[in-house]
Amino acid sequence: MLTKKFFKTKDETEVTFEFNRSDVTSASLVGDFNGWQAIEMKFNKKSKSFKTKVRLPKDGSFHFRYLLNNTEWENDYQADQYLANEFGSENSVVLTSP
Repeated sequence: MLTKKFFKTKDETEVTFEFNRSDVTSASLVGDFNGWQAIEMKFNKKSKSFKTKVRLPKDGSFHFRYLLNNTEWENDYQADQYLANEFGSENSVVLTSP
């Protein structure tokens, strides 16, 4: 799930990435906004989900996926778009326009 916070005085958007599935013990966010380097997501006991926040440039389009249990790739079910990647699957896309 994606949640976006837009700032009036900054040219960036704060995006909260959240993933929840009962069989997942670890989750990382990977995306083209940081060279596809894994960002470990913290487990939130209250929501029983993995979360992380990233500030991205406003008016952008960014590809991302989740790496679950260090072995499984998964898309965000509520991404703004899905686009084909070079591996024969699709990437999730987040748009940072208000």
